[in-house]
Amino acid sequence: MRAQLRRYAVDVAGEPGAVVLRDPLEGHRPGDQVTPHQGEAVIRDLRGLVEQLEEFVDPEDGEPERRWTGRTQAGTVSAFMRRLHAASHRLGHLVRAGESRRIDRSAAQVSVVAIQTLHDLGQRFVVGALLAETFAEKERTGQRLPLSVVVLDELNKYAPREGTSSLKEMLIDIAQRGRSLGVLLVGAQQTASRVAQEVMENAAIRVAGRLDAAEAERSEYGWMLPSTRARARLLKPGTMVVSQPSIPVPLVVDFPFPPWATRKEEVDVSDADPFDGL
Repeated sequence: MRAQLRRYAVDVAGEPGAVVLRDPLEGHRPGDQVTPHQGEAVIRDLRGLVEQLEEFVDPEDGEPERRWTGRTQAGTVSAFMRRLHAASHRLGHLVRAGESRRIDRSAAQVSVVAIQTLHDLGQRFVVGALLAETFAEKERTGQRLPLSVVVLDELNKYAPREGTSSLKEMLIDIAQRGRSLGVLLVGAQQTASRVAQEVMENAAIRVAGRLDAAEAERSEYGWMLPSTRARARLLKPGTMVVSQPSIPVPLVVDFPFPPWATRKEEVDVSDADPFDGL
């Protein structure tokens, strides 16, 4: 399907992001812009794309086009289309023609992308799109500097130990080759035992807070000394165990308490001078 879309999709002149699916034998080439024929469907959003693909691979009347389905069984094609229909409801507001809303990472030194209000599928889509863009940019330029640091919360959600996905493979690729290309991955998760083993094995710096007794015995924490593992079960908030290449033993450090409010209920709304009396 992806290969056929690359061959068939042609940009529509005067409508950024809109495409038509046209047989490549008509003579168009990558980068061309065309004017739609009379009656030709113009795809402007994800729902339109799904409906157009359904006419090729799972039409109500007639047989599917083998150029799009190949030897795939009908049941697999139907399952694929059901997933696309579900995605059109959950991602439809993210994928549409019109003015680009691409995140300009060069506009500031730090870019924060808040995805907590998106559906789980939408969160994976945004994370995958940003990671692919960052990695492709480094591969295209071939320059390691300036470094690109990607901080990803709930890493175990996107690179789980069990199962496979394109997003997981991408994160494994970044963990294995990212440092040489200038892409540094910083992941945070509740338990390291749920993260893909390939990602954990390529971690240069490891930081762990208080651990559950069962979790502390997992092999992912083998970088700790036995005494440090026992102490990790009793750590207070703000105390961390850090392992980094420059020092051969893990260090127990205290993370400083932030001088600003991290929750809305912590904000001081009074008019009192906090430095009065100092």
